[in-house]
Amino acid sequence: MKLAIQEDMLPGETLAEQFKNAEQLGFAGIEFWSFGLEDRVEEIKKTASTSPVKPSTICYGRRRCLLHPERGEREAAMAEIERYLQIAAELGAVGLVVVPIFGPPLIPDLSPLADSIELEKRLLIELLGELGRHAESVGAVLILESLNRYETHLLRTLEDAVEVCQAVDSPYVQTMADLFHMSIEEADISASIEKAGEHIHHVHLADSNRKLPGLGHTDFAAAFAALKGIGYDRYMTLECGEPGQNAPLKGYYAQELPRSLDFLRKFL
Repeated sequence: MKLAIQEDMLPGETLAEQFKNAEQLGFAGIEFWSFGLEDRVEEIKKTASTSPVKPSTICYGRRRCLLHPERGEREAAMAEIERYLQIAAELGAVGLVVVPIFGPPLIPDLSPLADSIELEKRLLIELLGELGRHAESVGAVLILESLNRYETHLLRTLEDAVEVCQAVDSPYVQTMADLFHMSIEEADISASIEKAGEHIHHVHLADSNRKLPGLGHTDFAAAFAALKGIGYDRYMTLECGEPGQNAPLKGYYAQELPRSLDFLRKFL
């Protein structure tokens, strides 16, 4: 298992400084946000080419919605996701992290034909089948992320996402374990990881309060043991924030990251 970190948590004023700081801290990868990424691809490739630290993944973020009721919006989301899958492949990253929908359903309830959730799942499986073929053609995985009940209504557990992955039946459409969201939604984080097994292609790390690992009550020892048990050997990316702040504080992370990394390495 390899530790990575999201770019906005890394100290450094330039990309080169961030890569250097990531190396010094012992990270193997950096997860990039999709916003503004298209203009930075060559710079990232050039910087990564001389560093042991590599792009791990791309986070699609809150961009377009795959499950929008308007066809034009869905098609725009598909085209954008395909573009970022291509960029992920160019960067040598594992793939693109995608949340199908934030918030409540946008598609109307058509009961007794089908309710909103059933329609969303059927539509999502169809769209992911197409995206999976594109992902395979470029060589990057589409990684479905489950959130918690306060951020989405649809995929909220690993089991929810695995059900969709199995219906799509593509090795290029998989899911991930986010320990922060799991601390809210899963009755047993370790058991959920073990059940999801080979469908887990990425991991996000934050404690139960969204702070750095070691500052909450998540059982990282048990979670890491479960990941080892399923043979997981890919990136685990720090995705943390301070409650009450609009954005992560790089000065705070510069000071606190070494302590949290020492905590995590006890379980690696």
